[in-house]
Amino acid sequence: MAEETTQATTDAERLEALGYRQELRRSLSVLGNISMGFAVVSPVVGLYAAAQVGMSVAGGAWIWALPICLLGQCLVVAIYSELASQWPLAGGAYQWSRRLASPAFAWLSGWMWQFAVMFGNTTVAYLASPWVFALFGAVPTPTEQVLVSVGFMLCCTLVNAYGINFLRWFVSLGIAAEAVASVLVGFTLLLVFRQHGFSLLTDFLNAPAGLGVSDTGALLAAVAVAGWAFIGFDACVSTAEETKDAARQVPKAMWWSLLSVGLVVILNAISVELAHPNPADVVSGKDLDPVTTAVTHAFGGWAEKPFVVVVLISFSACLMASQGGAARGLYSLARDEVFPFSRQVRKVNKHKAPIGGLVAATVISCAALPLGLSTSAMGSLITFGSAATFVPFFLLTLVALVARLRGVWKPAGAVRYGRLGTPVNLLAVLWTGFEVVNICWPRSILAPVGAPWYQVWAALLGVGTVTLAGLAYLLVRRPDRRMHGADQDRPLGDELAPAVL
Repeated sequence: MAEETTQATTDAERLEALGYRQELRRSLSVLGNISMGFAVVSPVVGLYAAAQVGMSVAGGAWIWALPICLLGQCLVVAIYSELASQWPLAGGAYQWSRRLASPAFAWLSGWMWQFAVMFGNTTVAYLASPWVFALFGAVPTPTEQVLVSVGFMLCCTLVNAYGINFLRWFVSLGIAAEAVASVLVGFTLLLVFRQHGFSLLTDFLNAPAGLGVSDTGALLAAVAVAGWAFIGFDACVSTAEETKDAARQVPKAMWWSLLSVGLVVILNAISVELAHPNPADVVSGKDLDPVTTAVTHAFGGWAEKPFVVVVLISFSACLMASQGGAARGLYSLARDEVFPFSRQVRKVNKHKAPIGGLVAATVISCAALPLGLSTSAMGSLITFGSAATFVPFFLLTLVALVARLRGVWKPAGAVRYGRLGTPVNLLAVLWTGFEVVNICWPRSILAPVGAPWYQVWAALLGVGTVTLAGLAYLLVRRPDRRMHGADQDRPLGDELAPAVL
C-alpha cells in the first residue's frame, strides 16, 4: 500500500511538473492500459475491416499487406514510446506536437486527430449495428440501422460516464472473450478445417486483371485498407493520466497491444482464407462476408449465432475504448482552452470521467450517423477515417525527426533509442508519408461499383475539409495564442530553443 501511495504521488508530481493537476482517476495497471489499445482495433474488428476488401482486390495474396502494415506501425510505436515516456499525457498527438513544434501546428495536429477518432467512432457504431439485427435474423432498413447505431453509441457513452474502472471492467471482459474465441477459432480453422494449400497465400486469383490493375497496384490498395487494423495503440496514450507509472508502462502497453492484435489478425486472416470453401466467390463479389462464411462452413450452422455474439462483444469493446480515447483527447485540448466551448468540454464528473469531452465526442460522432441513410456517403466517411488517422501519425513523426535533427529534442524519458533513434524516426516518416499518399490516392477499385466521384476521392476531400475547417477556426479564434504553458516544459537544456515549425 505504501508503495502504491508513493507511486501515485510520483505520478501526480510528474503531471504537475508538466503543468497539470491530477483530475482523472489514476488506477490502470499496465494490463488495463493494454486492454484499451487491444480493444480499439480488435482482431475481429480489424479483420472484418480489411478481409473482404483485401481479397476482392488482391485475392489470396492480400495477406502480405498485413505484415507490411504491422512492421510499418512498429516504427511509429517506437517514436511514440520515446514521446510517451517523456511526456505521459492524454491527447498525445496534440501534447507532444506543441512541445516539438509551433503552437499553431500543434493545435492543427490535435484538431485533425480528434476528428479522425470521432468519425472513426461513427464508423464503428454503424458497422456494429447490423450484427444486432443478425442476432435475430433480421435485415435492417437504412433508417433502422442508423437508429440502432445511435443507441449503440449512447450505451457505450453511459459505460464511459461511470469512470475508468467501470470502463476497464467492460473492455477487459470483452477482449478476454474475443481473444479466446479469436485464437481458438483461428488455430482450429488452420489445423482442422483447412481447405487449401499455402500456395493460395501468393495467388492473386486474377483479381487485379479483373479490375484492370497490376498485381503491384492491387497489393498497394490492400496495404491502404490493411493499415486501419494497426492503429489502436494510440488509446494507450489517451489513458496515460489514468495509468500508474505511466512513463514506463504506457510504452510497454503500446507494444503489447500492437503486436498482440497484429499477430492475431494475421493468424485469423490466414486461417479464414485457407478454410474458406471458395475464395473466388470473394473476388467476384458473390461473398461479401468471407469471415462468417469460413466459420459457419467449418463449424456448421450452429456456430453462426455464437459467432455473432463474439462480433458484437468485439465491436462494443472497440467503441467503448475508442470513445473513451476521444473524450480524453478533447479534455486535453479543452483544459488548455483551445477547443470550442472549452469550459464545458473540460469538465470532469464525480466518477473522475471527462464527461464534457465524452458528451462532445458523442454528439459529434452521432451527428455524422445520418450519413448512413446513404451507403455512398457512409462509405466516404469510412475512407476519410482511414486517411485522417495516418495524417497525424505522419505529422508527429515528421516534427519529431525535425526536432532531433535541429537538436531541439533529445529524448529524456525511460525509453530512448540513442543513435538508432534518428534512422528509426526517418523510416517512420517515410512509412507514414507513404501510407497517407497511398490511402488518399483515388482508386475506383476500393469504391462500390457505380459509386459517385466524391466517394472515389473521399479520403482527400475529407482530409482537406477537416483541415480547412481547422485552419479557419485557427485564423479566426487563434487558439494557439491561448495554449497552456507552450514553452514551460520543453526538453531539459532546450528551454530557449525555437519552435520547430
